[in-house]
Amino acid sequence: MEVIFKRPEALTATPTHYCPGCSHGIIHRLVAETLDELGLRERAVGVAPVGCSVLAYNYFNCDFQEAAHGRAPAFATGIKRVRPDLIVFTYQGDGDLASIGMAEIVHAANRGEKFTTIFVNNAVYGMTGGQMAPTTLSEQVTTTCPMGRDTSDVGHPIRVAELLASLETPAYVARVSAHRPHDIVAARRAIRKAFQYQAEGLCFSLVEVLATCPTNWGKTSSDAVEWLEKNMIPYFPLGELKTPGDDSVAGLTEGL
Repeated sequence: MEVIFKRPEALTATPTHYCPGCSHGIIHRLVAETLDELGLRERAVGVAPVGCSVLAYNYFNCDFQEAAHGRAPAFATGIKRVRPDLIVFTYQGDGDLASIGMAEIVHAANRGEKFTTIFVNNAVYGMTGGQMAPTTLSEQVTTTCPMGRDTSDVGHPIRVAELLASLETPAYVARVSAHRPHDIVAARRAIRKAFQYQAEGLCFSLVEVLATCPTNWGKTSSDAVEWLEKNMIPYFPLGELKTPGDDSVAGLTEGL
């Protein structure tokens, strides 16, 4: 019998620890499929964050490092500079990357470090109890803002992709989503582009993936999908924001 669908070689057969409805499993598979299709698995090195995906090294069938909270870009910088022949990627959540790790990712992108970042944005701190994150939406309820995020007090949600796309340094920056099949297909294309640019030695690359967190949002899996589509995408619009050769923010495109 011909096999037409199977687990990617770049994924292990480890049972998941993620909550039902969480997007991490989908995103893991997209990264793994890309590594397999581009023939990069044998020289890939991932860097895991602190957060829900702290155990990412259990799921990927490639070398992995574990970084201190927010420091994955510093790890990736060191690995890539010592071994530029390797394919290096960080896999980070919004709490890890956009809070304690904000300086790390901004300066790595500004230096043009030639590694890839997969940035998972679910608008909340997942592992530690559902606290407000830098990406938590205005009026969104979390355990640390039970009346909703007050932007007059704590500021507005940070659009990481737009922030990095504004840098002068050449880069590939895109925002995608993993909540519906057609969006997952687009996310797959963007992730493939990001790794392809690294394989060609062109630039830093980051793909922000909007993700669901039913547990900490207090919603069913299906309701979480609807909430993401209704609330997150209007504030975090999807598309390619910067491609190699851009002199400035390119604006959203339909190229995904």
